[in-house]
Amino acid sequence: MNIAHWLYQTARARPRVAAVKLGTALVCDYATLARRAQALSRQLGARGVGAGDRVALFAANCPEYLEILHACWWLGATVVPINYKLHPREAAWIIEDCGARLALTGAGEMGGLGLLPEGCTEIAIDSEAYRAAVTEKAALSAPPPQDAGAVAWLFYTSGTTGRPKGVMLSHGNLLAMAMAYTMDVDHIAPGDHSLYAAPMSHGAGLYALPFIRAGAAHVIPASGGFDPAEIIALAGDLGGLCFFAAPTMIKRLVTAAKAVGYRGEGIRTIVYGGGPMYGADIDEALAQFGPRFVQIYGQGETPMTITALPRDLVADDSHPDWRARRDSVGFAQAPVEVRILADDGTPLPPGKPGEIAVRGATVMLGYWNRPEATAETIVDGWLRTGDLGCLDADGFLTLTDRSKDVIISGGSNIYPREVEEALLLHPSVHEVSVIGSPDPEWGETVVAFVVAAPGASCDQPTLDDWCRSHIAGFKRPKRYVFTDALPKNSYGKVLKTELRQQLAPGR
Repeated sequence: MNIAHWLYQTARARPRVAAVKLGTALVCDYATLARRAQALSRQLGARGVGAGDRVALFAANCPEYLEILHACWWLGATVVPINYKLHPREAAWIIEDCGARLALTGAGEMGGLGLLPEGCTEIAIDSEAYRAAVTEKAALSAPPPQDAGAVAWLFYTSGTTGRPKGVMLSHGNLLAMAMAYTMDVDHIAPGDHSLYAAPMSHGAGLYALPFIRAGAAHVIPASGGFDPAEIIALAGDLGGLCFFAAPTMIKRLVTAAKAVGYRGEGIRTIVYGGGPMYGADIDEALAQFGPRFVQIYGQGETPMTITALPRDLVADDSHPDWRARRDSVGFAQAPVEVRILADDGTPLPPGKPGEIAVRGATVMLGYWNRPEATAETIVDGWLRTGDLGCLDADGFLTLTDRSKDVIISGGSNIYPREVEEALLLHPSVHEVSVIGSPDPEWGETVVAFVVAAPGASCDQPTLDDWCRSHIAGFKRPKRYVFTDALPKNSYGKVLKTELRQQLAPGR
């Protein structure tokens, strides 16, 4: 099963149906989208890309994104979508680690900075070479079959131990994820509009697949990202709007809607996840927009597919346990099993908190070239998520904490060690510890506790400039606390709990 076959089938069945829009402007229909993907696949093949090769995609959301994904799959190659918010140096490390033969970038920025590894060439999406590559006029033919276990999408997710790890997602994984969407998240029909206000390199892009199968339209905002006023206008112009949003995005959208008296007309479904949704925030969103919300919980290792809380249960306030259910992340999606494990790996009964584990058709093949990390994460077929939670007697999962130190700000994962390692490269920094601080708008913000090197001094502007040249902007600390020493235990480990206490109100 080649996941690109869905685009081919929709192009044959609904060739003139709108496929891609930039704002309200039609970019192409499904027949054209499929032809462009096929033409690009042939040009990639002419450049030496073959089945199993990796093709990196480092670009902001754009109308070309879907045709690039499908061109890679049409060819049997593996696509490596990279978060466009990353620093080019971070993207270059991913490109080298996966051994990409080709990098498709927005404007050719990688080669311009001399960052591409040896053996990798670049095509700028905004170039004559790219435009020529997608204009071949050839009869549409079906993409070649692929084994369900062939790697389709290589998703790089950071860890607390340093460099990102490449999550290998197969054609079968993507098939199971897409089918779970239609069973557990939302029903899709031709005429719906899938809006990409979140990065297409992540879950928003993965969710394109069931919309392609259904023959729905894909809308790239003219802004390229999340703008509440733009979304309100598009909802009125297009109708049937469906999109993924982090909880902080929903909070901003509700605030903007209240300011103009907008009540959600034209929005059909908002799928939320990627960070904690506070009870007061979802209550406010429901009061403003009504029952348009579905919650999902997932990880890159089992993309968008661990649990779901359907719209009727998000909105329900009649059940005796409605508050606990609304505050949960729902129950296991159709293709997976979820259990809670004790420290020794034994399953725990309902009501007992422990580590969340998942098994099923969406769980990754493993980490790219990291068999030890794979063995630590997938144990006896169960994905150990590193998240802590509790199942109730009805199967609803409530997240209680994260065993990892990940900071979730604006729906983006930020891993403290990456920030700490960047800051420690500065000659004036002796020690540093990074934590998340609660923030009403972003969920969490990054705070760095810094100990200066002996005889040296540093300040926030200096470290801000340093971080700009080493890590992505969204990872930079928003606040620095300069201190003489970091609190540590007898083993020399920094006590981050004490650092968090220092940020508590009144301290």
